[in-house]
Amino acid sequence: MELIISLAVGILFAVGVYLILTRSLLRIILGTSLLTHAVHLLLLTMAGLKTGAAPLLGKGAEHFVDPLPQALILTSIVINFGVTSFFFVLAYRSYKTLGTDDMEELRGTEDE
Repeated sequence: MELIISLAVGILFAVGVYLILTRSLLRIILGTSLLTHAVHLLLLTMAGLKTGAAPLLGKGAEHFVDPLPQALILTSIVINFGVTSFFFVLAYRSYKTLGTDDMEELRGTEDE
């Protein structure tokens, strides 16, 4: 199962990097969102199952899951949602003001 999730993480990283390297501002925002989701899956996969005595009273479980990575990932998902929605608003305002979402056109002619 970890192999399948590792492949999914690799695919998400590859697609996220591809989207970040494009010229469209909307694709860049979606690429960063995909990268953060890939990191969430990677952290969840790295946490894995623990062996030994479970932190439960009266239960005889041999395997358990550490709740700390799950709590950190949940917090990161909420922060990612807020930042992504803020980036979408900024992209919308820049599109309404400048009329384009192409990064080369947004850069201007000062770099030439």
